[in-house]
Amino acid sequence: MGQQALNGVFVGSIYALFAVGYTLVFGVLDILNLAHQAVFMLAAFAALLLVADAHLPLWAAMPLAVLFAGLLGILLERLAFRPLRGRADSNISGLISSLAMGTVFEAIALQIFGPDTSRFPHGTFPDRLIRIGGASASLLQLCIIAISVVLMALLTLLLARTRLGRQIRAVAESPRAARILGVNVDRVIAAAFFISSSLGGAAGVLFALAFNSISPDVGRSVELKGLAVIILGGMGSIPGAVIAGFALGLIEVFTVAGFGSSYRDAVSFAVLFVVLLARPRGLLGQAAAREA
Repeated sequence: MGQQALNGVFVGSIYALFAVGYTLVFGVLDILNLAHQAVFMLAAFAALLLVADAHLPLWAAMPLAVLFAGLLGILLERLAFRPLRGRADSNISGLISSLAMGTVFEAIALQIFGPDTSRFPHGTFPDRLIRIGGASASLLQLCIIAISVVLMALLTLLLARTRLGRQIRAVAESPRAARILGVNVDRVIAAAFFISSSLGGAAGVLFALAFNSISPDVGRSVELKGLAVIILGGMGSIPGAVIAGFALGLIEVFTVAGFGSSYRDAVSFAVLFVVLLARPRGLLGQAAAREA
């Protein structure tokens, strides 16, 4: 039981980190950024190139890959979202535009890296097993959990305690009122995309390290889980996304242990369906009170 719980927390930490990036952009713009999974994938490839080709240590490669993902987020906002902002159909057109950009990013990755699975070189991270009570975990798993929790805590502090965080919350509540109060809305939205994509990129690097498997379509399955997490947690709720991410990881691991891997997704999405029947807005979702 303890081993399965530890494995569930490990998987859930990656889901939660990926999903909070989704949630941040949705909370600000009311738009799902469907290119988030492509940024996740490109950051993993960036880390691989820095480690395998540039021969950088992982501790130096990961921050650079996360920075690269953040810059991709700014590019994505400029190309796929900003030109459409203010249109009556901006939600749908932005959704389609982000899907198109995600497809372009995947095509670029396919052209550069090919369709085969890429892997980090042996010895990229120390292979060490640690006993915790009756369970055991690799040092890599524990580091992934710790990094994910720290990044999510930093995001929470940023939104709650900093000037940028207050500006992001103001824009999420009402861009028009925020602009009247002197907030540079375009700059705040760009900053939200940078933070969101950086978190998605960090999740991509951690996922690639955890399973040592990177391919141009690696983000697609995680994208589906990320969507399930933000719906389960409540659209736009970062605490909800964190809770739902860990919950989904635990549900998956215990389902595989009890019924087999073929039932993993079926049980996960059945739980999602039941929760939404009881709480249509998700675990921590609230009624929308935003003004365009």
